[in-house]
Amino acid sequence: MFKRVKSKVVRYFLIVVYSLILVVCAVQLNFLWLFGYSPTKKDIVLPTLHISSELYTADSVLIGRYFEEDRDPVDYDSISENILNALIATEDVRFYKHNGVDFIGLFSSAVSTLRGDKRGGSTITQQLAKNLYRTRYNQSQGLLGHIPGLRMGVTKFKEWMTAYKLESKYEKNEIITMYLNTVSFSNNAYGIKSASLRYFNKQPNALSAAESAVLIGMLKGTTLYNPIRNPDKSIERRNIVLRQMQKEGYISKEQYQSFSKEPLDLNVNNPERGGTNDSYLRTAVEKWLEKWSEEKGIDIYTAGLKIYTTIDSRMQQLAEETIVKQMKGLQERLDNTWRNEEPWRDKSGAIIPGFLEDKARKLPIFAALMEQHKGDEEKVFQLLREPKKMKIFTWEGDEEVEMSTMDSLKHYVSMLNTGMMAMDPYNGKIKVWIGGINHRYYKFDHVNQAKRQAGSTFKPFVYLTALENGMEPCDQYEDKPVRLDFVNKQGEKEVWEPKNADWNFSYRNMSLRWAMARSLNTITAQITRDVGWDKIVETAHRCGIESHLESVPSVGLGSNDVSVFEMVNAYATFMNEGKRVEPILVSEIYDNSGKRIASFQTTEKQVVDPENAWLMTYMLRGTIEEPEGTSQALWEWDLFGHENQIGGKTGTSSDYVDGWYMGVTKDLVAGVWVGCDEQSIRFKSSQTGEGSKTALPIYATFMEELYKQPELGVTKGKFPDPKVEINKKYNCPSPRIRIEVPSDSAAVELDTEDSGTEILLTLPEVEGTERNEIER
Repeated sequence: MFKRVKSKVVRYFLIVVYSLILVVCAVQLNFLWLFGYSPTKKDIVLPTLHISSELYTADSVLIGRYFEEDRDPVDYDSISENILNALIATEDVRFYKHNGVDFIGLFSSAVSTLRGDKRGGSTITQQLAKNLYRTRYNQSQGLLGHIPGLRMGVTKFKEWMTAYKLESKYEKNEIITMYLNTVSFSNNAYGIKSASLRYFNKQPNALSAAESAVLIGMLKGTTLYNPIRNPDKSIERRNIVLRQMQKEGYISKEQYQSFSKEPLDLNVNNPERGGTNDSYLRTAVEKWLEKWSEEKGIDIYTAGLKIYTTIDSRMQQLAEETIVKQMKGLQERLDNTWRNEEPWRDKSGAIIPGFLEDKARKLPIFAALMEQHKGDEEKVFQLLREPKKMKIFTWEGDEEVEMSTMDSLKHYVSMLNTGMMAMDPYNGKIKVWIGGINHRYYKFDHVNQAKRQAGSTFKPFVYLTALENGMEPCDQYEDKPVRLDFVNKQGEKEVWEPKNADWNFSYRNMSLRWAMARSLNTITAQITRDVGWDKIVETAHRCGIESHLESVPSVGLGSNDVSVFEMVNAYATFMNEGKRVEPILVSEIYDNSGKRIASFQTTEKQVVDPENAWLMTYMLRGTIEEPEGTSQALWEWDLFGHENQIGGKTGTSSDYVDGWYMGVTKDLVAGVWVGCDEQSIRFKSSQTGEGSKTALPIYATFMEELYKQPELGVTKGKFPDPKVEINKKYNCPSPRIRIEVPSDSAAVELDTEDSGTEILLTLPEVEGTERNEIER
């Protein structure tokens, strides 16, 4: 049909235009799968960015991010003019003059390349097209992409087409903003905001000309010109960018000379981007959202969500400060317990042979060295015992030491760890979550992943079962030796004879409240015998314990492994009138445009009769109010006054491996666990290792600081009055010790109200003895 055109010039022109149209259509349609994918009109209108999701506390404090590419897009107005000038001067001086493809720039770059000055000809718009739509990635290539000579030609042509589409859709300012929000700056920093925070701890609108030149200079080679890895190369490249800025008139000659002499002056220790992204809380929320993400088909790593937790940042900070203060002292105590002895011991107290070597064999470096030295274990251990410089975690901060791998292994396995959680018992909102002492060194979360023997903190489920079986807090049992004969799962007969913690028996009748307050194993065992251990297991599960519980006579003494999360949830059931609430860690989620796409509320279920639930809170108060109650150490802190009431329970597992404290107030339920991850490493005695000496001080110190900030919603006061009629007898005061101190002696009066007997003892005055010490 072209033969009809008589003019050769016109004819050839039409042939070129027609051929170009055919090529464009073929590329766009991916004809015969030759050209690969090209961005559609929809892609151009709605370009997809992988945007990091942000994690906030309930009071809007940023505490972490989830990302594949750490990207946080910003608007044009939030970008420093220095950044824009540096980018245009270096990458595309004719940016505001072309329509996506700069043919003048292409010709100029070709001439420069022939002269030995290799320069790229891609415009900012073309580079944006490449970043947004992956035009050079394998998945964008068609069959022609496998032919080396044609691959680059097809790719470039697609970039040109995409660049023209972008220019027809967006303004220049929108294009340059999109470009700066998409480019990579190494160290997993994507986009100008992530980069400016990562390298200079500044927002992108606050960057100086020299700082801007450093970042824009990286675009030529993010590894080669990385200011952290190659500072000399980075300065060299920065100065080239500054020279280009001078050449294009963005800075003066004097400014260039001044800026080019400045040091890099990096500030990479940005807390917003650093430590918060490596935390137990961030990991816990990630796990908590797994099911929701799967159901909704939303990837929290790329969707740019704003996720609000139920955590109160101020409470969390108080808890973290308390942990640091208390755990430092506890670690010193454990170290002093063993001094120069090996701390890993079996039940009999004997050193476990080969303990450290067995741990070393599980290290990745051990396997690598064994392969390198052809299975010569003796040689490998010789290398592992050679000192070398390293950084280790201590409570004084990361410390540079000269230590062997075996010594560092001993250091880490001998560290005490902890888990702490606090929750509003009425709405299920978790306020504090501390999974351990340091997430960088100990990834295992001791709130919901770790499960340890609960010890006496499990006893309230025994007493609740007793109440549900018709007993009353005033019912009495005798503190005496007890023997339980039972048949185990293997059908074998066994005998269980529990002893009290002090190995003594008072042979005294005690109310249920007093017995639980003193945490007597003998009376707990008798109640277990009378109500049945199967029922105790059922009660615990109903209240919130979800772990498997072996139904054995010792179940009430906390012989099973449970988590801090479960224990806090179960104790909250007592405070919430017998209604079990599901703890929630996330309250709301917003999408990238600010629209709320999810909100979470707890669910509740009545699992305990309200009368029995209230009686359990009354009995938990007994550990502080009853004589020799196990929580009376709380009086050493400023926790009372204003008629404040606290209930709680200590717990210690066998051989002082685990220390627990569970505390309840009118506003908050909290649980604390302390112990070594290696259960063969423990304290030696009750004076150093029981829950009242390890976990209770953490709870008490936290609550003392929390009460100083009533604006956080946790205040002193009485427990709520019962909302139902209490028909069971519960007000049966135990024998009290009343002290009257005359001038020459101390008179101690024991009022045994249950027997109507009064005993008056006169003690010699003890110089320097406080009245409250005598009372205790």
